[in-house]
Amino acid sequence: MEDDSEPEQSSWAHLPDVCLRHVFHWLDDRDRSRAALVCKKWSCAMYSGSLWRRRTITFYGRPSRAHTLELQSALWYVKKFGKYLEHLEIKLSNPYNTAFTQKFQVTMKGLLLHLGKCNSRLVSLSIKYLELDRLIWKNAVRAQFIKNLATFLKRMSKQLDYLNLKGARVTLEEGCELLNSLSCLTNKSFVSEINIEDFFSLHPPVYSSTLFHQAMSKFRSLVILSLNYNCISDELLDILRKHSAHSLCTLNIKCHIHDPHGQVVWGMSWANLAKRAPKLNVNFFFERVMKHDHLARILLVEIPVRSISLRSCYFSDPDWTMRPTLTNLLPAYWHVLQKLTLELNNDHELLDDELLQLILSCKRLLFLKVWAFLSVTFMERLLQNRAERKCILTTIKVRLLCFKPPIPFLPPIPRERRGPQAHRKVTYGTVNITTFPSLMF
Repeated sequence: MEDDSEPEQSSWAHLPDVCLRHVFHWLDDRDRSRAALVCKKWSCAMYSGSLWRRRTITFYGRPSRAHTLELQSALWYVKKFGKYLEHLEIKLSNPYNTAFTQKFQVTMKGLLLHLGKCNSRLVSLSIKYLELDRLIWKNAVRAQFIKNLATFLKRMSKQLDYLNLKGARVTLEEGCELLNSLSCLTNKSFVSEINIEDFFSLHPPVYSSTLFHQAMSKFRSLVILSLNYNCISDELLDILRKHSAHSLCTLNIKCHIHDPHGQVVWGMSWANLAKRAPKLNVNFFFERVMKHDHLARILLVEIPVRSISLRSCYFSDPDWTMRPTLTNLLPAYWHVLQKLTLELNNDHELLDDELLQLILSCKRLLFLKVWAFLSVTFMERLLQNRAERKCILTTIKVRLLCFKPPIPFLPPIPRERRGPQAHRKVTYGTVNITTFPSLMF
């Protein structure tokens, strides 16, 4: 006898919409498109705006068919789902010739043009490491790209809240044009976070530029600002004090050896800013700026420093004497310093005692990362002090670079005494020790 009853439906047919959207969230574009063909309900789930709010589009520089399709899929995505987009990140990976940068410019022109027309939700835009000063960017292509980006920023200026153009490497005039485009409609910009680290090419003295000061004076609600030290001046600090002191929380300042960093910035300018912006924390990142007199000119006691990173990048110089920096300069921040990173090639001086004393004197230090020539005894003493609660470190990352002494003469081992454990071996290398915040002594 035949069974005329209807076949039992799969449990997937009764899956709530919120659960179905969560499943779609973990699928890539191709799998989403295929899943949308299953039924009308799944097709509706694919077009849910919550799935398309964030997007990272990567343009790969190396030639391949898959990478060519990436240019096409970027335009397809923007035309189909661009109206839902709230956070957009563009990555340009290893562009290899002028033909590719021209294709990238044409694609970005269409992408930004369509977004500017259909999107009213975009609040975050990140386009990092464009490196527009490289020879693979022809002058005409470069100029057109900057023009298209400036036009897009003008359209988005009322809604954009975050802009990251780190590593763009534009000229001073081009950079100020892009910054001004964020405030061209109302002569004010309410962007809360800007990253213009390595934004300018050829390491210009931005601190003396009137164009830059005029552009920065239009930002009225900055919360986080990341830039190079060659932008810092009394004028800039005064602009931040007047227009963004009520909101400013973080200044990330990178100082590279090739950046002009000899300008005079008065401690009073920092003190006035810190007084008007009580929530301000300043994070310094030094690359190969290791001389004490250079650091002393930058690290003024009036600055509310939260984090300091000193990296020698494997370079070594006898003039880079770190002892006065550890004993005289950094202890001035004993009451505010919370994070310390030292990557040093100090093979010409021992710093065990000085570094340990600095750590114990900083009463709010929570994070420590050290790559340096230090003894194992230093690590033992540090952990002992942490166990005795003489410091409050919660994260310790240490790589001990050991001094390699001359290898003494070793007489040969008689053949009859040789065995699997009878060889002499001396190993020199690194020791990595990490404690995590959840680990309490």
